[in-house]
Amino acid sequence: MDMRQKRLGRVSTFVRTLGLNLTEMSGERVAGYADLAEEHETPWGFIHGGVACSIIESAASIGASLYVEERGQFAVGVNNSTDFIRPAPHGRVEVTASPVHQGTNHQLWQVELFTPDGKLVARGTVRLQNLPLPMNAESPFGNSMLRGQ
Repeated sequence: MDMRQKRLGRVSTFVRTLGLNLTEMSGERVAGYADLAEEHETPWGFIHGGVACSIIESAASIGASLYVEERGQFAVGVNNSTDFIRPAPHGRVEVTASPVHQGTNHQLWQVELFTPDGKLVARGTVRLQNLPLPMNAESPFGNSMLRGQ
């Protein structure tokens, strides 16, 4: 197993733990859904805020990294500000992410989580820093992260 496969495996394991499935993935837009189960809930039966923050950060990081991968870079989150609009029980939430600003050193992405009937659950803004890939490393992202392919 080469380094790229190892990195992709680690990313995918975390994404799978979140229940996140990506249906669209580019440097301009990330979309998909998360199937959240009881293990993603608070004791009160709603999606845990940390899970929502992790989904938001993951979607923004993937899109931002795809934007800079041709430059031999990847993006890491330096700030995640998430607003929780309404509690949501376990089940499916849809995620959309798009850039607000894409610069040489930093990016700003907005990510929204919706219920299947279109109600906004959470909205996050993630600031990311573009960094060079470590020596001898390739981007861990590719179309293999798209579910069903």
